[in-house]
Amino acid sequence: MLIETNIDDLKLRFAEIQDAPLILEFIKELADYEKMSNDVVATEGNLVESLFERKMAEVIIAEYNNKPVAFALFFHNYSTFLGRPGIYLEDLYVKPEMRGKGIGKVILSYLAKLCIDRGCGRLEWWCLDWNQSSIEFYKKMGAVPMDEWTVYRVFDDELDKLAMKFSE
Repeated sequence: MLIETNIDDLKLRFAEIQDAPLILEFIKELADYEKMSNDVVATEGNLVESLFERKMAEVIIAEYNNKPVAFALFFHNYSTFLGRPGIYLEDLYVKPEMRGKGIGKVILSYLAKLCIDRGCGRLEWWCLDWNQSSIEFYKKMGAVPMDEWTVYRVFDDELDKLAMKFSE
């Protein structure tokens, strides 16, 4: 199903299983932009499993003149304080040649609408501190940085070690 937008020739759609190679391509382009290419271990196979078989996240693809130009990957989280779910935007990427045309704004606006339609209390995401152009864009969209919070992450060997503590 194509979702009409207010930009001529721009349509949004939810990704389907056959889009796994395209999603992986977008992920690799985003990682390259963020100078994190070495961190990408995702494969088409685990994208198919997690996105389409287990339905752990959703992907929206933006097409301009029927050509994929952007994607957003998101999933539901939950706010105990609100007592309602939210949407967490993991990735939003617009191809460099398509930036400045309002595509990111359309995607964020659609996700905000999806939040409301699904009864969610908020839309949130992280942004790299050095990505000033994105920070300015997000602030123009009404986003507020949550400076009082620090993100913590456990991964790789430390994740294994932490999991082992459960059975000790």
